[in-house]
Amino acid sequence: MYTIGEFSRLTRVSARMLRHYDQLGLLRPAQVGADNGYRYYEAAQLRDLLAIRKLQSFGFSLAQIPDLLRLSPQELAGRVRARYAQALAELRELQHSLRLMEACIRDAEGTNMSQSVSKVIVMETPAQRVLSLRRKIAIGEVHQLFADLHRQAAEKGLRRCGVTQLLFHGEEFRSDEMDAEAQVEVSGEAEGVSLRPAMRCVAATYTGPYEGIHAAYDAVCSYLAAHPEWRVCGPPVERYIRDEGMVSDPAELVSAVLFPVERAE
Repeated sequence: MYTIGEFSRLTRVSARMLRHYDQLGLLRPAQVGADNGYRYYEAAQLRDLLAIRKLQSFGFSLAQIPDLLRLSPQELAGRVRARYAQALAELRELQHSLRLMEACIRDAEGTNMSQSVSKVIVMETPAQRVLSLRRKIAIGEVHQLFADLHRQAAEKGLRRCGVTQLLFHGEEFRSDEMDAEAQVEVSGEAEGVSLRPAMRCVAATYTGPYEGIHAAYDAVCSYLAAHPEWRVCGPPVERYIRDEGMVSDPAELVSAVLFPVERAE
């Protein structure tokens, strides 16, 4: 048997925390002295404490852990797998926030996006043979939309032969419910493949993490404000020239923002 002090030294968990675990019913002393109230722990409880600490490190709260400890190994593996998926999503959100902060710092220091955005041009884009998938999504579901599109292309036996791009339909931008259409240029014929016609666009290219693509939108908007002879006549397009499947570093991503235009009357 170990006193609470000895158990604390062994596990590097404070006596205060061990008392807290006791109050929560997570790890009760094997024995409490009737006359002095001293807490004593058995060697087997070292394994229990390790399990508690491990689940805490996975991001489970102390309130969740008692139920987890009662699960079978298979059931526990399922809960840990779900927590793993949640942690990946949290990591992506944190990476997104970090990139936004980096962009903010570069803006404040005057070292930012003007170097990453090309000169705005008016260009004739060629026709494209594309497979499309359109649905209403939240902004955080774009990756899944493209994953579903690529899966459909594989199921149809189509080979990608060009860029991927995202069209934004609808009368207004809503991050919680976008009418978005993912497209991938393909070779071959299959149900769902269509010809996207050639069009004239005002366009700017942006190099860097996707979170900074607003700089390309800003550049295009500034150009349109200075050139009222052009009028937007179709949904904007984000074209991913070098996408996440082609680079190992987000700084190497290359995207373009294109607004179809026509001469204003």
